[in-house]
Amino acid sequence: MEKFSYEANGYNRQEVNQFVRDVIAQTEGIIQKCKSQSRALDELKSELEHYKNMEKTLQTAILKAEETGDNIKKMAREECDMIVRDAKNNASRIVNEALLKAEKIENNAEMLEKNMKIFKRKLKVIMEEQMAVVEEIELLELDSK
Repeated sequence: MEKFSYEANGYNRQEVNQFVRDVIAQTEGIIQKCKSQSRALDELKSELEHYKNMEKTLQTAILKAEETGDNIKKMAREECDMIVRDAKNNASRIVNEALLKAEKIENNAEMLEKNMKIFKRKLKVIMEEQMAVVEEIELLELDSK
């Protein structure tokens, strides 16, 4: 906790005011960071949804390729099977990437929640300390009367 020097009527007002401005600036910085992380989280969620849609499209394409493959000659069937394998590999890769991104999103969300809790606790402590200072000032004012 910051120490303030005393003056005739209590704590040095400039020091207290500067401390309050510093706390406000820090709080606003944390709020901006939280908003920025929230926007990033929203973007990642949107990207995940995009990948899920791509997966559905690829799965549909795989099913159609398999149905069509039954009606094609052996050479065409082999080529079609190769396309299906590639599509499945791509679908697996996309799913894995989406799962990794989802895990990162969840980790970021958990970190944001933890940071918010820490921020709230710190802010509460600061506010309680400031209230104690105000009460001390009031007691000093009452004692001086």
